[in-house]
Amino acid sequence: MIRKVLRNLRPIGRCILLVGLLVSFAPASHAGVFDDDEARKAILDLRAKLDSTQKDLAARIDAAQQSQLDLANQIDGMRQELARLRGQLELLNNAISTEEKRQKDFYTDLDARLRKLEPQEVTVDGKTGTVDQTEAHSYEAAFAQFKENDYKGAIASFQGFLRQYPDSVYAPAAQYWIGTSYYALRDYRAAMAAEQVVVKNWPDSSRASDALLIIASSQSDSGDKKAARKTLETLIATYPDSQAASAARDRLVSLR
Repeated sequence: MIRKVLRNLRPIGRCILLVGLLVSFAPASHAGVFDDDEARKAILDLRAKLDSTQKDLAARIDAAQQSQLDLANQIDGMRQELARLRGQLELLNNAISTEEKRQKDFYTDLDARLRKLEPQEVTVDGKTGTVDQTEAHSYEAAFAQFKENDYKGAIASFQGFLRQYPDSVYAPAAQYWIGTSYYALRDYRAAMAAEQVVVKNWPDSSRASDALLIIASSQSDSGDKKAARKTLETLIATYPDSQAASAARDRLVSLR
């Protein structure tokens, strides 16, 4: 139809009509190109934002996972430390309970006698000896420090007691509490050395089996499980009927 119209127009009319048609179609063509460029740019921007978001999310997930792993390791370490501290507390409480019972039984008989200034013959931990009032009070004061968790003070007081009364009937107990105080302070090497003195010098004392139990606990807490098992086996074989041997049998099960 356009061709028919053009044939009927003069040359100048044809030119005017063609220019008009070009002008009318040009904006539409330009708009289409513009829309395609904007769409491509928007898609590229969206992809860039998506990539950035994915990377950021992946980094956050990695950080969260690492944080959870670190937290899990910390919790596990705290649980292990709590279990070890509970074991130490149980041992110390048992030692104090045993000592208090011994002291109660002992002082029921001794209290009246110590009111006199002259030395009195008494039996401590199955051993008979002579003690005076000053000697007994010195031991009591040192043990009171231990019960109050003043372990350093108890060590110094018991050591002073042993220097003044090396042959006292209380000597095995005093040496035992020195080792136990070191154990409470986590000085395991000093604890083992102190308790070895009890085992060596007073093997017939009831404190010897208790001393071996402290030695085994020090070895175990130091990481030497093999030595701890050997010490517990020695304790059971040497003092099978002692309270410490009963505790040693339970410890052996946990060390296997």
